[in-house]
Amino acid sequence: MPYITLEPHLPGITGLLEYRKDSAQPIRELTQFLLRGPSSLSEGERELIASIVSSGNECRFCTTAHTAAANLLLGENETSARVLEDIATAPVSNKMKALLTIAAQVRESGKQVTGDAIAAAKLAGATDIEIHDTVLIAALFCLYNRYVDGLNTFTPADPQYYVNLADRIVHHGYTRLPEGYDHLKKTIPS
Repeated sequence: MPYITLEPHLPGITGLLEYRKDSAQPIRELTQFLLRGPSSLSEGERELIASIVSSGNECRFCTTAHTAAANLLLGENETSARVLEDIATAPVSNKMKALLTIAAQVRESGKQVTGDAIAAAKLAGATDIEIHDTVLIAALFCLYNRYVDGLNTFTPADPQYYVNLADRIVHHGYTRLPEGYDHLKKTIPS
């Protein structure tokens, strides 16, 4: 049960963002820009960054949601599963391995990011903007993970909920749906 009164049909971050639409707006805009805006990193790669950070923070809602979004964007499930299992052996480029390693370090603490990790990313072809955006996405998802879990939001157990959420994330992005979320009352997750 959430620690504050939230709409029961809006689990995880969605309920929190609807609870305080005024503070949610800049968070949504930043997330939309970082995960869906122009970038040399694919949308799927950026979702993998969100997944690795959320997984390390043990935020089940965010891990499941962003892994499902990465899977949809990548068109398969193996890459995200392998990334979450072991970055070093995952079927991603060396550049992506280096960036995911940086994201995992940020998750622990910004001070855990090492010069060696940055040098490895640059050696693998990462640009300064890719390194910057990786750190910012990782930091943002630390905020999200703590927001979701710190208020004990509802985490659906039904895998189909996350398939539907991933579809919404991939096809609509991170901005608020223009019609809101009342239509989800018909499909209250379990």
